[in-house]
Amino acid sequence: MKIIAISDTHGQHNQLSLPKGDMIIHAGDVSSRGHKAEVDHFLQWYSQLNYQYKIFIAGNHDFYFENAAEQEIKELIPGNLIYLNDSGVEIEGLKIWGSPVQPWFYNWAFNRQRGADILKHWNLIPSDIDLLITHGPPLGILDATARGEAVGCKDLLDKTLAVKPRFHVFGHIHEAYGHIEKEGIEFINASVLNLQYQMVNPAMVLKV
Repeated sequence: MKIIAISDTHGQHNQLSLPKGDMIIHAGDVSSRGHKAEVDHFLQWYSQLNYQYKIFIAGNHDFYFENAAEQEIKELIPGNLIYLNDSGVEIEGLKIWGSPVQPWFYNWAFNRQRGADILKHWNLIPSDIDLLITHGPPLGILDATARGEAVGCKDLLDKTLAVKPRFHVFGHIHEAYGHIEKEGIEFINASVLNLQYQMVNPAMVLKV
């Protein structure tokens, strides 16, 4: 299976040039300010992409997904999309888990305090998943800001290394876009925009 991974489109999804594949994953920040109209525009675009499986999570800009009622969100999302929020799905034997939370970052959506407040989300991650999708990065892995500050989550790092998924896809820190392998896990920061919110990074390609 060929999987396309993107993140942090912030409403600029129409500018993307995407390779062919079987599945596409969006690791959050589908919108700029999290308004329903922005989210709906993204969902309509995403639902029309030519991939058999289309999965996404929310990010810290996507206030709509944190504030709207669960039933409203279900009714808005087209039926051919899979939205994960501290939840999982199995596709062709591939076990996938997604979560939008990240350590407190200004006053954005899905913020959680480091420690017990965020750990309860990571404790939900099953021990047998193959692909983990989070909006924020683990500590020390593709998480450095332009100032050189590592802003990832230590508890997420510990959980990921314990679970050992084949892939961990995230975004959030645009300037840390890239791909590395550590302890048998492929870590992918799939942010397609740079720090200036310019569309400069190509989609990542994962092969299962």
